[in-house]
Amino acid sequence: SRAASPPSPLWALPEELLLLICSYLDAQALGRLAQVCRRLRFLSSRDLLWRRIARGCLNSGFTQLGTDLAPGIPVKERVKVSQNWRHGRCQRETVLKWKCKQVASFSSFLMPWMELDDEYLYLSQAENIQAYHLCAEGTGLQRHPQAIFSGHQEDVCRFVLVNSHIVSGGGDGSIVLHKIHGSYSVKFSAHEQEVNCVDFQGGLIVSGSRDRTAKVWSLSAGRVGQCLHTVQTEDRVWSIAISPLLSSFVTGTACCGHTSPLRIWDLESGQLLTCLGTDFHHGAGVLDVFYETPSLLLSCGYDTYIRYWDIRTSTRKCVQEWEEPHDSALYCIRSDKNHMIASGSSYYGVVRLWDKRQTRCLQSFHLSSPTSSPVYCLRFSTTHLYAALASALHVLDFTTS
Repeated sequence: SRAASPPSPLWALPEELLLLICSYLDAQALGRLAQVCRRLRFLSSRDLLWRRIARGCLNSGFTQLGTDLAPGIPVKERVKVSQNWRHGRCQRETVLKWKCKQVASFSSFLMPWMELDDEYLYLSQAENIQAYHLCAEGTGLQRHPQAIFSGHQEDVCRFVLVNSHIVSGGGDGSIVLHKIHGSYSVKFSAHEQEVNCVDFQGGLIVSGSRDRTAKVWSLSAGRVGQCLHTVQTEDRVWSIAISPLLSSFVTGTACCGHTSPLRIWDLESGQLLTCLGTDFHHGAGVLDVFYETPSLLLSCGYDTYIRYWDIRTSTRKCVQEWEEPHDSALYCIRSDKNHMIASGSSYYGVVRLWDKRQTRCLQSFHLSSPTSSPVYCLRFSTTHLYAALASALHVLDFTTS
């Protein structure tokens, strides 16, 4: 009788079936499958298979809603780098240094601020904002700025980068708008004292000041620099952010009065919509706020806590909170809009990474020693974290093997 033919190997199945089977594998199993043959190595590297795994990883470029923030980078590579974030494996470098400058208000040092896009890092240094080109494939930062944006008579306090525009607030009480790829710029007087914070969305600017007001400004044709609303916050405004729905904005204040330091205001009318929280202590000012979605908001400040607010469920109490282990004020926060939060502390340049699914800090990096400096601002991509201290810019490179 004729001998039975040997069974076809698994990898001879149609690609659709193989993808379905492989979709049940974890990262380790996919890695082993890639060692079987060329076809399975190619198949096991498909973004389709790694997307589900990546959504559960730290800083892999996917938001809670599944939006891909880094579509140009293979998902498998992002999952590999994510393990370095989780375990704190990175190379540290001080890429820029500058002289400290004594100032009279808020701090005894120059307070740099920073924004990041795919090609440039924008850093405020005294009265100017300088654009530094990011080297190809994340290999570093060019040490000399390719562009300088000027306009303030005193130090830039904070600025935002939106749609190829820079909007900055300064110690001179003014707001300056720059178009990055052109010579267009607008400057107008905004507040009686320094503009501590600004945000820019949908043709509107919101600003907050030490003069205890927040203001809404128009940038529409014929109304550039026109104040639409003045909100009396009765407290110094340290942080501000516009909701992604462009319907409201949140202010973080110094908490020196009898009202919550976190309040949400209607963007169209300037009226108070709600206060967040009820148990803030006197002086527990909010130094940074960050919208993840229209209903999810992060805040941090002098009371050493990161708080996570879901305004769909409650405005009286946050849904999660994390305490800074060394009882330090938190100057800045950022999230990957999924599982990871990065925070900057007020002592010894401490940057911490947090996993929202855990109660304790995941990793800590001390960037300033022996001289103590706050981390005034931090930004990160899927591969690098940048931290601006009083006299230096530090970078953590998580692509190390």
